Amino acid sequence: MTETTITQTAPILADQAHYLIATAGRAPSVHNTQPWRFRVSETAVELYCDPQRRLQADPAGREMLISCGAALFGLRLAVRSLGYQPVVELLPDPARLRLLARVSLGAATPMTAAGREMFRALPHRHTHRGAFGPGPLPAGLVAGLQHDALAEGATLAIVAPGLAYGRLSDIASAVGVPAHAFPATSRAARLRPRGRLPGRDFDLGRGFGLLDPEGPPPAVTAVLLTPGDNRADWLRAGQGLHRLLLHAASKWVFASLHTELLESTLIRALVRDRLALPGAPQMLLQLGAVDTTHPTGRRPPDDLIEP
Repeated sequence: MTETTITQTAPILADQAHYLIATAGRAPSVHNTQPWRFRVSETAVELYCDPQRRLQADPAGREMLISCGAALFGLRLAVRSLGYQPVVELLPDPARLRLLARVSLGAATPMTAAGREMFRALPHRHTHRGAFGPGPLPAGLVAGLQHDALAEGATLAIVAPGLAYGRLSDIASAVGVPAHAFPATSRAARLRPRGRLPGRDFDLGRGFGLLDPEGPPPAVTAVLLTPGDNRADWLRAGQGLHRLLLHAASKWVFASLHTELLESTLIRALVRDRLALPGAPQMLLQLGAVDTTHPTGRRPPDDLIEP
């Protein structure tokens, strides 16, 4: 599933184009914004960002490009499911900032067993917001998820319980609650599930809709890192994120994603410094076993075609 420099390409048929776009559109995105569009030619599928779907809290488009990077991995996975090696040009035209990648069909190559497992997990992969099941993750899964991140040019750093997690939780608690909600934070803190980082406060600190504080905590807390903090890094982070989430989902392990804490460049630098991380933090994840699935709504492929 890594990018390749093979130059041989195969034509893209009309029915394949619809399938490729629909599969790519199942990628995770920040707050389910799905900020991507596609343009299909006879030989390639181009991925564009859709700034109209960018969050106001994301002026640089970092979260938008992480989401689009996830769609890029989904597109690559779709190409592999057709029996071809994806040929990827990342940021192919500096003069066209919305054009993020161009993907064509390379040499015929059977899909690997790992790729088939990830592909089968696509329908039930989702961002988890409820309680996790008890117990640790399956043996060897964490190492496998770290390998997934490395294969996409990223790093999955595990946040150890104790001092490191305490530092992260302290930062998240301060950032995750707006100033006007401070008088109600004691109740919100009491209601926060054990070991869960605070989520975005949509109800002004009143505690409505918060998760049940009972139940097992997440099995693993991790930070997805990239070597730098530019557009190419954000796209790599998205590809690594989707890859490891699909791998986890194939074992019925799901993640809650925490984005608000990392929206600010200064807070990202603070998290990197306080946790001594070897890269730029792009996404916080908490993982655990789940035996149910709740797929999110998807835009129809016809709505994803670039005019």
